[in-house]
Amino acid sequence: MSNQFPADLKYTKDHEWAKTSATEMVVGITQFAVEQLGDITLVSFDAKEGDTIEKGKAFGTIESVKTLSDLYAPVSGKIVRLNRDLESKPELVNEDCYGKAWMVAIAPSGDAGDLMDVAAYSAHVAASG
Repeated sequence: MSNQFPADLKYTKDHEWAKTSATEMVVGITQFAVEQLGDITLVSFDAKEGDTIEKGKAFGTIESVKTLSDLYAPVSGKIVRLNRDLESKPELVNEDCYGKAWMVAIAPSGDAGDLMDVAAYSAHVAASG
């Protein structure tokens, strides 16, 4: 099942993915989350660029035909960028959750050591589904 999720990303128990570089962590939701949510109808951000966010705190919400879910920061830090395109085009999440539908970029100030690799995340998905 590992090939269902990109191997170069890290994952959270809340079905978000994270791609880290030297200066920031870009975050989005996984294909598993997209499948559970169904057609995405709204993405909204409670936070704004420049805000400091704590690990585990919500930075926005995502709404689908089925439910409304919070979007959580996988690491503490400063919000560098938000993908404002998603506010007018939420369908991008269904179309390209690992690319055009990234949600937030955070300049980390803390540890993200509890993120899972693709094998651990695949096992987490198998256990929850």
